[in-house]
Amino acid sequence: MDALHSSKKSALTDWHRADIVAALHKAGWSLRQLSLQSGLATRTLNGALDRPYPKAESIIAAAIGVAPEVIWPERYAKRNFTPVFPLTRTATTQFDTLRTLNTAAAA
Repeated sequence: MDALHSSKKSALTDWHRADIVAALHKAGWSLRQLSLQSGLATRTLNGALDRPYPKAESIIAAAIGVAPEVIWPERYAKRNFTPVFPLTRTATTQFDTLRTLNTAAAA
């Protein structure tokens, strides 16, 4: 494969769920134990492996000893996204402007 067509992974790639579970086991935890220790139902933390769940992400990250942003950089990039050119007018203001123009044109 040449340089133009190589598939290169993004630097912002979430950890694989097996890597997260392995890191927890290395730290002496299982997801079940950690859930119960945190006062949650036994399978609650499993949800954070597949979908965003900030509270569970924080608990898992603390048990591993890293920040949640390190484990799930794609999720946190989406959460902390700020548009480069934020809209300055609201939809209501735009609607009022259009209504004023239409009223003036009809008169």
